[in-house]
Amino acid sequence: MTGPAEESFLAAVKPLVDAMGGEMLPPDEAGPEDVVLSWEGADVVAVRLPQLADSLDHILAAMERRQGRPLADLDRRTKQEVVRALEARGAFAVRHGVETVASALGVSRFTVYNYLNREKGT
Repeated sequence: MTGPAEESFLAAVKPLVDAMGGEMLPPDEAGPEDVVLSWEGADVVAVRLPQLADSLDHILAAMERRQGRPLADLDRRTKQEVVRALEARGAFAVRHGVETVASALGVSRFTVYNYLNREKGT
């Protein structure tokens, strides 16, 4: 796992793993739920995927970094856009997803439901 081809493969995969909130491990440390990636017939890296609830926290943190400020500081229109993006990514299928998002946005659960319903009505 130390050759130039493997290093290039790891460098190419890392942004995707980071975006998912996953963790890269040596293949021999892979557990039954991990995904082992192979390159040119050799196992190169194992990817440990996050739990769904951890993924939501990771997605919210990434959105906050992208916005350059806390999500709670965004204006209403931008918060609605965030809710639409989160819905598209399945954030509200996660248990307590609405509560987690409401807390991050600094609004009530009722407001998040209103944003969701407004989108469905248009």
